[in-house]
Amino acid sequence: MQGVHLLLSLLVLGLASSFASAYDPSPLQDFCVAVKDSEIKSALFVNGKFCKDPKYVTANDFFFSGLDKPGNTSNRVGSNVTQLNVDKIPGLNTLGISLARIDYAPYGLNPPHTHPRGTEILVVVEGTLEVGFVTSNQQDGSNKLFTKILNKGDVFVFPVGLIHFQFNRGYTNAVAFAGLSSQNAGVITIANAVFDSDPRINPDVLTKAFQVDKNIIDYLQKQFWVDNNN
Repeated sequence: MQGVHLLLSLLVLGLASSFASAYDPSPLQDFCVAVKDSEIKSALFVNGKFCKDPKYVTANDFFFSGLDKPGNTSNRVGSNVTQLNVDKIPGLNTLGISLARIDYAPYGLNPPHTHPRGTEILVVVEGTLEVGFVTSNQQDGSNKLFTKILNKGDVFVFPVGLIHFQFNRGYTNAVAFAGLSSQNAGVITIANAVFDSDPRINPDVLTKAFQVDKNIIDYLQKQFWVDNNN
């Protein structure tokens, strides 16, 4: 009986370890093109998406056109993120990657945000950006900022799940491209999540958390928070 308990314990630990280390699972076939629920007749469900029968897959399932076109940055933060995830390119399903184009107006900001399911690597193709990310407080109890000024051709990496940002330091437009280690890395924009959740977080919670007057929290919760992700 003791041996059975030991075996079960090892099995549970093994499963827990595999779940903890898994983000986008590696495919066991050439591809698993995602289909919409409305298109399903008989399909296999993999990583949040149903797979198209390979007999009906075409080159268009792996294709997107138009990433050369600038995004609309005429919003309050002055930036626009054009995401190419599995919802835009169904052939990305199970491949564990995605891409984004980020456009910045002069002094535009891609606000502090996180990607809960993906590491990001960013390359600047036009302009000058101030970028950075903040660590968790696991080492000495402090949240350390790593920041850098990037110019055309420079590359920077943002580790998975950490808060990061990009700010256009120049008076001309800037453009960057980002690769992410997930077919759908997700985005949590910090200000939007805290002050514009649905339903709203209790103002008493935020007043105590930020150690400010409740009127400030009321004001912030009444603002229009921009979603710059397409």
